[in-house]
Amino acid sequence: MSKPDVLAVAKLHPFYQKALESIYTVHDRTHVTDPAAFAALAPRIVGVAGTGEASVPRSLLSQLPQAKVVSVFGVGYDGVDVPAAIEHGIPVTHTPDVLTDDVADLAMGLVLSVGRTIPQADKFVRAGQWPNGPIALARKVSGARMGIVGMGRIGKAIAKRASGFGMSIAYTARTEKPDSGYRFFASAAALAAQVDFLVVITPGGAGTHHLINAEVLQALGPRGFLINVARGSVVDEQALIQALQNGTIAGAGLDVFANEPQVPEALWSMGNVVLTPHMASATTETRQAMADLAFANMQAGISGQPLRTPVPECMAMLSK
Repeated sequence: MSKPDVLAVAKLHPFYQKALESIYTVHDRTHVTDPAAFAALAPRIVGVAGTGEASVPRSLLSQLPQAKVVSVFGVGYDGVDVPAAIEHGIPVTHTPDVLTDDVADLAMGLVLSVGRTIPQADKFVRAGQWPNGPIALARKVSGARMGIVGMGRIGKAIAKRASGFGMSIAYTARTEKPDSGYRFFASAAALAAQVDFLVVITPGGAGTHHLINAEVLQALGPRGFLINVARGSVVDEQALIQALQNGTIAGAGLDVFANEPQVPEALWSMGNVVLTPHMASATTETRQAMADLAFANMQAGISGQPLRTPVPECMAMLSK
């Protein structure tokens, strides 16, 4: 008996790939690599497996009459045309919650790294420069002011960690959250003007494209640091480069970029920038939990069972 057919629209994490292959036939990006073969395969596809960076456009969804679910390995799903999926009766799922702690941990790690110049200090010692004199003074983190752009699950987890460092917390979001206990600002620029570390953790997509622009960076000022653990699209990367080069802001800690995995030389050549390769959720424990949840969503969608974690836009669709 043949296994049901699932289409992978991106390079999947091995944990997710292995789980899928245990009960499905996984077709790896066939719609891109062999369009002719995909034309014959498409009517048999019952599920779509993707990542947070995967593209699932309307044109692809329209070719999948038997698809019952799009299961994304990741919290973000910017590349999925969710309205089109809903029109075609294909719910979309993602993997929230399980990576909250890891992303919040890395955000604080970047705050500490860029504020206390930890990577630069490591290079200083390894290069044998210490005997020549002390390293330049860094910036105190404890007691500083943090602004968070996006106060969802991860934003709240970052705030909790920052509070442990005695930092004051303020935020901006699409709507005010009175129960958060933190000060709300209506715009990113207004928030940036009042903080020392501006941490970006808002969803990507058209609604937040270049939300952090030259105006916001100007407001953050020459003693302020930008931390981005959201999506590269949220920050105007060229404006950020100019702000760093001109001293408009003090520095940046970046886990995401506009054109991953390509990072502009202007960023990695500057000493006031700390860079990580989109690794906020990259621990063995969390990636396994993400794979388990994405796989459970795929199984549920294909078998007609309740989905574990549909994206918010699909809630109304599933309640009918």
